[in-house]
Amino acid sequence: MSKSELLANEIETKKIEVLQDRINNNSKLINDLTNKLVADYCKQLDNYVKFVQTLLQDDKHPPTSEELDDIVMSLPVLLYFCGEAQENLGIKTDVAKAVKQEKYNEIYNEVKGTIADKTAKSELAAQSETITHIIYDRAYKIVKEKMNAAYELLSSCKKVISRRMTEYELGRVDSGRFNN
Repeated sequence: MSKSELLANEIETKKIEVLQDRINNNSKLINDLTNKLVADYCKQLDNYVKFVQTLLQDDKHPPTSEELDDIVMSLPVLLYFCGEAQENLGIKTDVAKAVKQEKYNEIYNEVKGTIADKTAKSELAAQSETITHIIYDRAYKIVKEKMNAAYELLSSCKKVISRRMTEYELGRVDSGRFNN
């Protein structure tokens, strides 16, 4: 490889590193804003799932029947409110998309030039609106995934309760046979 090729590779590497830093910084900002929205809407559900996690991490004492009953009764309530929050985020996502489109169209109609020029300038002018739309859309999807995981947790707890009930009934029947 010639010296000019080595220099070109070094310059490109520096450009890539600068771009990566820019992407990381912008992604962190978007992640922080998204996570703040999600935390506002899912704080109670997150805290409760963390509580359940602590119950499950105790290897010496599996969750008691009373704790499982509490989980089965509490999760639907928390999911109810998260569902409402998810719908609120869905509305905000739709509004953010409309605002983005409105800004794009406004600039597109004002700019003179070719279609490509108008498109490029409109997309650039609506960049903040696009990012805002992305934030709400991601938050909506994260809340939806948290709810899906909580439903899975609820289903699992119901199965454990059902299994325990079956074991209890079998134990009662077996002990009745031995007593006779």
